[in-house]
Parts: sequence; structure tokens; C-alpha cells
Amino acid sequence: MPSNPRILIAEDESGIADTLQYVLRTDGFAPVWCPTAEEAIAQFTAEPPALAILDIGLPDMNGFDLFKRLQSLPGGAQVPMLFLTARSDEIDRVVGLELGADDYVAKPFSPRELVARVRTILRRSGRNGQNGPSTAATAPATAPAPAMPFAVDAERMQIRYYGRLLELSRYEYGLLRLMVQRPGRVFTRGELLRLVWDESSESFDRTVDAHIKTLRAKLKAIAPDVEPIRTLRGTGYALNEELPPAA
Repeated sequence: MPSNPRILIAEDESGIADTLQYVLRTDGFAPVWCPTAEEAIAQFTAEPPALAILDIGLPDMNGFDLFKRLQSLPGGAQVPMLFLTARSDEIDRVVGLELGADDYVAKPFSPRELVARVRTILRRSGRNGQNGPSTAATAPATAPAPAMPFAVDAERMQIRYYGRLLELSRYEYGLLRLMVQRPGRVFTRGELLRLVWDESSESFDRTVDAHIKTLRAKLKAIAPDVEPIRTLRGTGYALNEELPPAA
């Protein structure tokens, strides 16, 4: 990755911002701190960054609204974004992922873990580390996007797989919907418990494994030769990004 990719930080707490700037700068990034949403919009407009880190609780604008504003700016839809959330605000994480954020980090967080996630997001998004899209991201607009075999109907809480309606339990639906929204994104078992189950403290890692097993069986019944859910041993699960358009 080329050196000094520009990282925009929208965070009103100076202590957190100082820590972020230090670890990012030490790791070869060029952080730009914005204590307000208004300043973040101005900096983003002047020069879109390689990635944006957005705190949800900004003083002048909700972080979710800022996310939408930045995405509407020229080049904004191509910039990956990561939310900073309070550990207790589980709903913030769900909303952030549903809006299309690339990841979230809960406070208090490990600065080194955050830097690792930034690098992972940049690699996954196909950015070249510079300010602006990579060569792959600037491919001709006529190139067709890969078709996904999943169709989610959030209002009816239903998911179709290769055109066939899946008979899913509440938690199977929650797991699959979350992974379908972020293909390739690795979710740890702990994240899946927090984001899908009502009371994660009463559930365990094996609960996630059991539901993934039954979910896989239902998917395999429709497309026996397709493996849509990848297992990362010791880590968690991810939806396969390279699924055939037809079973």
C-alpha cells in the first residue's frame, strides 16, 4: 500500500482524536482531524480521503446524517467509512451497518486494532491507499456488477436464495441478512451475538455455530454445489463474495 493515505477523523473528543492521529501517523497514514461535522464536510469536499472514521455523537450533527452527507458528495460513495460507537449502543452498530458503513469500532477500543481494521477495509474495498479510487474502482461504468443470489425483503423479514424463498427462523434471518449486507466482511462470533441476539450475555459461541449449521443446510438444499458461507477457523464467518449468479 502506498505511503500516507489520507484518513479523515470526525471526532469531537480531543483525547480520542489525539490517540487516533498518533497511531495512524505512526503506521504511515496522514490523519486529518475534524472536531465537527461541518469541518468534516469541508475537508471531504476539498479532498476526498482514502477512508473516513466517523464518531456517531458529534456536537453539530448525528454521525449517521454525516455519513449520508459525505456519501452524497462527489466521490463520496467510493470512500469507505468506519463508525465509532459507544460499547452499550448496540442499535448504533446495527444502523451503521445497514446504512452501508464498512465497519464499526466500539469505545473504548484498542488503537492498534483500529489501525488493523483500517488497513483491512482499504484492502477489501480495492482502494490503492491514495486519495481516490484504485484502477479497479475506475473501471468502465459499463462493466456489469457481479449478481448476488440473495434478495432481502426487510419489510416481510424474508430472504430469497436463487429465487426461492427460505424458511428461516428469526435468528437465521438475522444472521443471513447481516452477512448479505456486507459480502466478504468477516463477523466474529461475538459480533454476531451482539448484533443478532437480543441478550448476548445469555448466549454462547456455540449458539452461533448451531444456527450457522442449520442455515447452511437450508442453503445447500437449494444449491447443493454452492458454499455461500465461509468459516474462518477460530475467528468467525463471512459470506462468500464470489457466488455464481445461477445455481
